[in-house]
Amino acid sequence: MTHDLTHDIEAGCGTAWSRGSAFFLLAAALAGATAAAPARAAGEAQPCALNAPSRALDYWVGEWSVSAPGGGAGSTSTVRLLLDQCVVVENWGDGRGHDGENIFGYSQGDRDWRGMFFDNRGRVHVFVAGKVADGTAEFTGPSVGEHGEAVLNRIRLVRLAPDRLEQTWEKSLDNGQTWSRQFRLEYTRRGAPSG
Repeated sequence: MTHDLTHDIEAGCGTAWSRGSAFFLLAAALAGATAAAPARAAGEAQPCALNAPSRALDYWVGEWSVSAPGGGAGSTSTVRLLLDQCVVVENWGDGRGHDGENIFGYSQGDRDWRGMFFDNRGRVHVFVAGKVADGTAEFTGPSVGEHGEAVLNRIRLVRLAPDRLEQTWEKSLDNGQTWSRQFRLEYTRRGAPSG
């Protein structure tokens, strides 16, 4: 029996925000970032490229094969840096039509990480707080569950080795007092020697 990775991801994501709310939030974030960004003089160094906290997720950049423990392979992930290395973007797919994009960035103003999760099933999650240090990343953010209940989501990404990562998605229905794991994924860098 193969493990249904799509089901795990759907269960971990809960009910999506309305498209209007997601669009408004994204538009407001982009407008704020544009208004707050000073014009860069020709030849000025890229601020994110030289900022150590902005570089803390660089270990994730690359091409990955993704699987759930006990499940078959077939899911993929491509992680790259965009916008002068200020934004980490993951494009993922389960190989059966469920695709998504995760976007993370370090806010130099408030010294915190932010993130957003999108998929082709209409789900959007916003991660309003994040910490990245020593090969471990953790992002949390609120959402609304199937029955209108408040849900706190937590994603963790842990570097196990240079070519291996683990990602978990957990939910809390009591504002972070207790957590239930929704899924666990294993990332293996494509082209890495097996060992």
